[in-house]
Amino acid sequence: MSSEFANTSIDEILTYEERGEARRVPWRHPREDRELDFVFREKDENGDYQFVKRTTKEIFKDKRLAIFGLPGAFTPTCSDFQLPEYEALYDQFIKKGVEEVYCVSVNDAFVMNAWFEKLGIEKVKALPDGNGTFTWCMNLMVSKHNLGFGNRSWRYAAIVDDGIFEVLLQESNKCANSEVDPYVNSKPEQLLARLGNN
Repeated sequence: MSSEFANTSIDEILTYEERGEARRVPWRHPREDRELDFVFREKDENGDYQFVKRTTKEIFKDKRLAIFGLPGAFTPTCSDFQLPEYEALYDQFIKKGVEEVYCVSVNDAFVMNAWFEKLGIEKVKALPDGNGTFTWCMNLMVSKHNLGFGNRSWRYAAIVDDGIFEVLLQESNKCANSEVDPYVNSKPEQLLARLGNN
């Protein structure tokens, strides 16, 4: 595989105005001749659950979104802090001009739905990256084989405007099989601070 994020291992990508270049959400699948998509489980008009695919372009194009990535559903820091904290501050993001807040995890839609239901999440939306392709394309996939997790997302948070990253904040010391799981840079307060005083 290859992507524009290959060989990027920095703690923070500055605004694209500051860098003078664009960092874009991946539109295309890196190995297949098709658009990259997420697979959801949603109720249809009859109340039956169906698999629903939406491309990254459908989700991100012409919208200003906040997204945050975390290692996994039902894990302690993700469940006790990160997801609930973004839910609690959701309205603050909306007030600052963000249209939606999404949580990305390398988990399937069944797991993400069950986790959101258990935590009573009603505002933040789930982006189930079951195959990990989106996370890999962003160069944020790390091995967590030491914990029996396989490959998972490093913890991060971002503001994405029409598919372009304004800000990408990730936790420091990204590495395979890390013995620590920092949650500092990707807190919702840090991302809100980058949105200014709107």
